[in-house]
Amino acid sequence: MNFAQILRTSWSAIATHRLRSALTIIGIFIGIAAVSLTIGLGQGAQRMISDEISSLGSNLLIVTPGSSTSTSGVRGGMGSATTLTIDDATALTSPAVAPDISGVAPIMSSSQTLTTSSTNWTSTAYGSTASWLSVRSRTVQAGRFFTDADVTNCATVVVLGPTTAQELYGQANMAVGQSLTMGTAQYTVIGVLASAGSSSLGDEDDIVVMPYSTMSQRISGGVTRLSMIYISATSQASLTAAYQEATAALLTRHGVSASSADFSITSLQSVLDVASSITGTLTLALAALAGISLVVGGIGVMNIMLVSVTERIREIGLRKALGATPGVIRLQFLIEAAILAVIGGILGIGLGYLAGWLISQAISITVTISWSACLLALGVSALVGIVAGVYPASRAAKMAPIDALRSE
Repeated sequence: MNFAQILRTSWSAIATHRLRSALTIIGIFIGIAAVSLTIGLGQGAQRMISDEISSLGSNLLIVTPGSSTSTSGVRGGMGSATTLTIDDATALTSPAVAPDISGVAPIMSSSQTLTTSSTNWTSTAYGSTASWLSVRSRTVQAGRFFTDADVTNCATVVVLGPTTAQELYGQANMAVGQSLTMGTAQYTVIGVLASAGSSSLGDEDDIVVMPYSTMSQRISGGVTRLSMIYISATSQASLTAAYQEATAALLTRHGVSASSADFSITSLQSVLDVASSITGTLTLALAALAGISLVVGGIGVMNIMLVSVTERIREIGLRKALGATPGVIRLQFLIEAAILAVIGGILGIGLGYLAGWLISQAISITVTISWSACLLALGVSALVGIVAGVYPASRAAKMAPIDALRSE
């Protein structure tokens, strides 16, 4: 009896007992769907975190005043006073002090109400330098960004995020050249930023950016303290060196030691690594829990195959009496179990894709079910079927023909 004949016989046995086969398949495909969906959710979450951090700017370090919990890539500081100044940011731009830093953008920030002739809108205002655009890896979709000359002259100009521009003027591209009032001063809109979406720093599209000198004089009452400093390293490889150079420079300027630092420096790459590690661990844990359903499905396959062996004892005895070897009998039952498991695996992958699509429509996380995960799921389902079929197949193969034929 060749393999093709064994395969046809196995499929015929499955087709003959449709309900029993369907119940067996359900246990497998639910387990495979759960595993595929869990892995897809984990990979989608990792990609979302990576994209969000990347959107904040390539090779970005963020210096904040005060203290933070010390973790990998974060320097803890003491106190909560605003200790960063424009002079700190200027010092970090020196190639002699920090050769691995390519750009520095000091940040002053506050919530402001923007008023036009027809409406008003509350947004987050940032005061910075012309380097803000490159440090934050942002682009302008209309108009221009302000220049170093605008900063020097305390020009009353602003650049709006696309959401802010749309709320104030209806269409983002119509904002350029318009005027708005913020506080007691009137400003000219000279540009609109391209969309960047939301990040851990807030809505990146609902902002207004202006020269820090203008913000200091007209909004902050001459205060030059900074909310934070953005630092861009020359490359991903030099991120650690830039971190160390910025730390050393600020410690020296502030006259404090590392143990009493009054600032914190956060490496977004470290944040990404930690976040990816956490999501990866959670994905493995959830996949392990989902795998329990595969074990349950495997037990179901074994039970069904044991029932099948019991019901087909006379058939087994007759086939062995006609010359079927124990190996052929064993192979037939193993193939039946594997077919049931693989069908369940294919249906489970389909259910996983469908559930992933529905989840993606309901929440902002894209479920990423890769081909590697699908192949892994199919391999696992086939393995479950084979393992679950080994005992029933061995039991059938060991039957003596005379005993099987005598069975009622």
